[in-house]
Amino acid sequence: MTDSEIEITADLVHDLLQEQHPDLAGLAVREVAGGWGNQMWRLGDDLAVRMPRTEGAPDLLRKEARWLPVLAPRLPLPVPEPVRTGEPSARFPKPWTVMSWVPGEPLDRTAISRGDHAAAALASFLRALHVPAPDDAPISADRGDHPKKCTDGFDHFFHAVVPDALPRDVADAVRAVWDDACAAPEWEGPPLWVHGDLHPANVVVSDGTLAGVIDFGDMFAGDPAWDLAAAWVLLPAGAASPFFAAYAQADEGTIRRARGLAALKALFLLLMGQNGDRGLPGGKPAWGPAGRVAIDRVLENGPR
Repeated sequence: MTDSEIEITADLVHDLLQEQHPDLAGLAVREVAGGWGNQMWRLGDDLAVRMPRTEGAPDLLRKEARWLPVLAPRLPLPVPEPVRTGEPSARFPKPWTVMSWVPGEPLDRTAISRGDHAAAALASFLRALHVPAPDDAPISADRGDHPKKCTDGFDHFFHAVVPDALPRDVADAVRAVWDDACAAPEWEGPPLWVHGDLHPANVVVSDGTLAGVIDFGDMFAGDPAWDLAAAWVLLPAGAASPFFAAYAQADEGTIRRARGLAALKALFLLLMGQNGDRGLPGGKPAWGPAGRVAIDRVLENGPR
């Protein structure tokens, strides 16, 4: 999953800045824990350097560099914005980026305490994001389909965490939610802009509420249900109903698909938590508990 032949250090980041963006090289460089496809370093107080460490990460960085300047101006929450591009070189044979830093603590390391406020903030953000995408917008190779076309992935995650992480009665209830999503109508609207990867490590929290959304590498044009799953994956118990009331654009079929996709995402989080740090950059032990509480929220009475 990672390119272990390249050791990314603070000295390397500094040297690359000195070579390509010397006006930034005097800023302090500090490593940021976590990350997946990219290793991230704070640069001064307001910037971050993202260094790709997986095979597919450079393409995702290019996608962000192309489309975030289009999306960011209309979004009501802070998101990372491209500031500079680093070119491949003898020192580091991949492109890299300097982005604006979004202040806050990732949700997988903290909690939302102001649920109603966070529900309204997330609904406002997704209403602004979910507009028809242009014809040349990216599409996703591994997400974006109707849940019934993702059954193999659901089954893989399901069997990987049952019975170790989920008792049989809970597992059966999760399966019923998934089956209902698979029976829901297809998305019939135009392809909308979708973040595509809303989970607790990709949003930040400040003052008990949602304060920013990060990591747009998986953005695509398609079914908004893939983002609306965040009502259960991100928000605290009881917040799904006020979220959908504030979002006010989801029909019943979209909500059913979103709830099933929330179950899929929760199982993925559980699986990553079980894996701990085996092969995963920085380890993901906090994802397991996040997945388990997301399962509980999915099995609450839905917003319908």
